[in-house]
Amino acid sequence: MAAAMKSLSCIMLACALAGGTALAAPAGAQPGISSDPKAAAAQIARMDREVAGGRFKADWSSLANYRVPEWYRDAKFGIFVHWGVYAVPASGSEWYSRNMYVPGHADFVHQRATYGDQSVAGYKDFIPQFRGQRFDPAAWMALFKHAGARYVVPVAEHCDGFSMYGSAINRWNAVAMGPQRDVVGEIAKAARAANLHFGLSSHRAEHWWWYGQAPAGSDVWNPAYADLYGPAAPRTLPGSDASAEPDPNHLEQWNPPSKAFLDDWLARTGEVIEKYNPEFVYLDWWINQPAFAPYLQRLAAYYYDSAARRGVGPVLAYKEEAFPAGSALFDIERGRLDALRLLPWQTDTSVSINSWGYVENDKYRTAASLVATLADVVSKNGNLLLNVGPKADGTIPAEAARVLDEIGGWLSVNGEAIYGTRPWVMFGEGPTRNAVGSLKEGGDPTYTPADIRFTTRDGRLYALGLAHPADGAVRIGVLYAGNPYAPPVKAVHLLGSTAPLAWRQEKDGLHVTLPATGAKADMPYALRIEFSPPNKT
Repeated sequence: MAAAMKSLSCIMLACALAGGTALAAPAGAQPGISSDPKAAAAQIARMDREVAGGRFKADWSSLANYRVPEWYRDAKFGIFVHWGVYAVPASGSEWYSRNMYVPGHADFVHQRATYGDQSVAGYKDFIPQFRGQRFDPAAWMALFKHAGARYVVPVAEHCDGFSMYGSAINRWNAVAMGPQRDVVGEIAKAARAANLHFGLSSHRAEHWWWYGQAPAGSDVWNPAYADLYGPAAPRTLPGSDASAEPDPNHLEQWNPPSKAFLDDWLARTGEVIEKYNPEFVYLDWWINQPAFAPYLQRLAAYYYDSAARRGVGPVLAYKEEAFPAGSALFDIERGRLDALRLLPWQTDTSVSINSWGYVENDKYRTAASLVATLADVVSKNGNLLLNVGPKADGTIPAEAARVLDEIGGWLSVNGEAIYGTRPWVMFGEGPTRNAVGSLKEGGDPTYTPADIRFTTRDGRLYALGLAHPADGAVRIGVLYAGNPYAPPVKAVHLLGSTAPLAWRQEKDGLHVTLPATGAKADMPYALRIEFSPPNKT
């Protein structure tokens, strides 16, 4: 067994060499940061020149003038794509690249048992197997568009340090090795051809400490791969217990990144914006570390100014408190709000439950639960960014595709209650509440027939019922007869049905009887409610 594993790792390393991965770091490379520091410096210089001549400056007071564009507020639903080298082992989660180097972790044990010791079988050795031979961006866009998405957001660089585009700064990229294709560029072209808004995400901030727990002797500490794995810094401050888990809610207690790393982060993020002109940029959570603050201001000013010059309405998504409210788009990962938010916001979650990237034997959420999530989020002035994780060969898992197809079927009937809508005076009614904040998703809520969400457009109110009543009897309490804040109801229609509805407005609410046939009983339904013109005085 050991001999077989050793042979496998040798084959993998030979493949890496054949795929163009040099064993020696390029001349002039900064250990653990840029493959080409001159290219990084030139990128930053171009960014600074853009800001010098633009409207937005690198300070919070200037960035407070930002407004979320209408295209995004109208879109409501986008697709996130986590595709990278981590799809090759397809084990654990998209954090496999890190966890395979953490002694005692299940992925560490799996790596050794399956591929061999990390000194000879490292993460770099998965790159030649990441070929994407069935990657078809046009087919992806057809699926996403059928699902009802209005924007698409591929990961440009995950925490692993592998860029999914041709980078002048990072030699570890998908054009130079692996699939040898400009994945981000091809997705951008296909998205625009399909009239989908294009965005991208960067998870580079976490790379500072991503490989820092690798044991001595692993390939992480081989200088030849320093510009892939490095800096591999400890997460804890000097003098702390390096094996301890620092508090994710107090990033000021974490080991702060160096200026060289922050400069590299700024250059890489600016590079991908400059190359692909995205309308949406998503930054992962570790940008909340206080050392990032001045760099976030520089990046946001550059992105907003360059987007204005190119005629793009930009959206920059952040988590937690990395930006002051209103200076960018607030995002909640795998979580919700329990109230209407006056400023636009977003939640991102995944079709798959265990991982953002593809892993074997993952579990998947139902289309009904995701449609209910969409309705709940939109009623609170938010958007839903829903993730899929393609396989290493570039295909979308069949179960994920099935869920997207069902969501698309629902939106094709009920989309007028979602797209282009704005929140009503209240987000909804009913007993069910969501846990608030990131990573609070847990299991899907069990909604009741009394759980109803509201959206509005063109003077019409839409009531989205998150669960069907067994007897078909719906009561919307807030629309009671004589409500001084809502005119009398004039008409009620069930989207997707031509059958007339029986309804009446009483002192305890608007009563509607749903038809026995029409909306699928396991999916939310949508009512279009029209009001009588207000009396003129």
